Amino acid sequence: MTTKIFTSPRDALEGLLFDGMTIMSGGFGLSGNPESLIPEVRASGVKNLTIISNNAGADGFGLWMLLESRQVRKMISSYVGENKLFEQQYLSGELDLELNPQGTLAERIRAGGAGIPAFYTKTGVGTMVAEGKPTEMFEGQLYVRETWLRSDVSLVKAWRADPAGNLMFRKTARNFNPNMATAGKVTVVEVEEIVPAGSFDPDCIHTPGIYVDRIVLSTINEKRIEKLTTRTRDEG
Repeated sequence: MTTKIFTSPRDALEGLLFDGMTIMSGGFGLSGNPESLIPEVRASGVKNLTIISNNAGADGFGLWMLLESRQVRKMISSYVGENKLFEQQYLSGELDLELNPQGTLAERIRAGGAGIPAFYTKTGVGTMVAEGKPTEMFEGQLYVRETWLRSDVSLVKAWRADPAGNLMFRKTARNFNPNMATAGKVTVVEVEEIVPAGSFDPDCIHTPGIYVDRIVLSTINEKRIEKLTTRTRDEG
């Protein structure tokens, strides 16, 4: 059996990247970003990328790197705040943006992984989100049709993997990562730990290995805090 485990993030992306491709990248804010794989996408020099991700990282971190190197042509996202470079490139016309309600983005990705080409939702009806999209009445309510999202490569950050690619995610780093793992033609996962086969209780597996093509140990695990809020310790 061919191993799914690769020796470095660069090796894990070997032969997968090309100009004009679509990449899904997990994460929510600074939690669960594939922070070891993104620098290798940048180093490859590929350009005109379409990136599907909740947001585009924060200043100096995550997908911000690909914006800074002008490798991204289009973002399909649900949140554009906290990233001045994202804002500047969009307002200047350098970057195309397809803005989605957050739940709609998550469901479009899940639908892509489940093989469901389209679905209907009330979210966005009567707003710019619904412009140009088919609508239909269900039980007296108007719904807008949304289509699936799929990628050429999905970049995922997980906590643990076994050699078969079964994954466990840790707390909020789970966010968009499990759905994105199902929606890529090829799914590359960086993990904090690779455990021996048979280590997982089957009931504790968040993503089955059938969805995972390549695994690599993370080389970067910064776990940055986006906004640090503190209070004075109570006396006594």
